[in-house]
Amino acid sequence: MKYIIVLGDGMADEPIGKLGERTPLQAADTPAMDWLAAHGRCGLLKTVPDGYHPGSEIANLSVLGYDLDRVFEGRGSLEAASMGVDIESGEMAMRCNLVCIENGRIKNHSAGHISTAEAAELIVFLQ
Repeated sequence: MKYIIVLGDGMADEPIGKLGERTPLQAADTPAMDWLAAHGRCGLLKTVPDGYHPGSEIANLSVLGYDLDRVFEGRGSLEAASMGVDIESGEMAMRCNLVCIENGRIKNHSAGHISTAEAAELIVFLQ
């Protein structure tokens, strides 16, 4: 038997006034999800174990059955592995976002969606 696991990561969000105090998910037209719900199995589960910070990396590993106490070393190591970066014993991989700040507040979580080349140039400058 084959399975497809659909995780609606972050799609619930918060109610928005312009959407009649509905969440983006409540306001969305979702024919594909509606079809999956009608023809598959739906359920609820706790995707983030007690003691862990809620995040995609924790929830996804948990749903796939990994022992987080044994295997989880942070998102940096996961992203490094996805790029083929070897992490030696005693080394640590860290991950960060380049952000835009305006008036002391985060304006954009991805530095305005700059290109990879622009991000690399900025990182060299910051070093």
